[in-house]
Amino acid sequence: MLKPVIGVIGGSGIYDIEGLEEKVWRQVATPWGTPSDALLFGRLADVQCVFLPRHGRGHPLSPTHLNYRANIDALKRSGVTDVISLSAVGSLKPELPPGHFVIVDQFIDRSFAREKSFFGDGIVAHVSMAHPVCPRLGDALEIAARSLHLPVTRGGTYLVMEGPQFSTKAESELYRSWGCSVIGMTNMPEAKLAREAELNYATVAMVTDFDCWHPDHDHVTVEAVVRVLLDNADKARALVQLVVPEVGRLRDPCPAGCEHALDNAIITASHMRDPQVAAKLDAVAGRVLTR
Repeated sequence: MLKPVIGVIGGSGIYDIEGLEEKVWRQVATPWGTPSDALLFGRLADVQCVFLPRHGRGHPLSPTHLNYRANIDALKRSGVTDVISLSAVGSLKPELPPGHFVIVDQFIDRSFAREKSFFGDGIVAHVSMAHPVCPRLGDALEIAARSLHLPVTRGGTYLVMEGPQFSTKAESELYRSWGCSVIGMTNMPEAKLAREAELNYATVAMVTDFDCWHPDHDHVTVEAVVRVLLDNADKARALVQLVVPEVGRLRDPCPAGCEHALDNAIITASHMRDPQVAAKLDAVAGRVLTR
């Protein structure tokens, strides 16, 4: 049986977790550089938690310039087993209005200026991303959201764009034609790296506004978006407080195999692996590299 440690990545408007006890901000060094901020360690309902503000406190970092590898490595290095990712998004569907929460189950990655893997020259690995979200974690988030009477949809595709500019109307219509539900800038390569690090990962996408395909988009004010953003943040904190005691119970390994994603992923022969690269992978892939 495993005692989980719950990691929470806070998106726009979420820079801390309420209700944490014994909390302390701590810098975590990684071989991939500096994470977005110090990590907040604490306990919630006797469950160990680690919080990372994705953009840093005060939001100094843009989506393109986040050090995604350092962020995920720091969480893994801190003992995290499960990651709840909170992300502000635009809606691509009329039935997902501002204030709606989507527990997504798929991603389309349209980012292009980011480091997307811990692996590469020296040690090559190919992990499966067919089902990028941990279903057990998604189930728990859905149950908690519904018990709080939050407007929530289970399932949907999150289109990740590079940014920092928002999409053109033509792009927005294209993504709608693909069947995407929401659009944002941050959950790739975050989800890919979490899978490489064998972390259970799930996203709660929080709609702040309709993307520019919507006929009323041009009439939305910044004040209205900020108001929804802050309201969503309050609801997200309540969701975290409710779900952490459930996902923090003693449990068996993930039945979907999230915690063993690297079992058959590393293709480089052991005698050909670069020892310097292997040293950098100590937290992410040490389980399989030392076999």
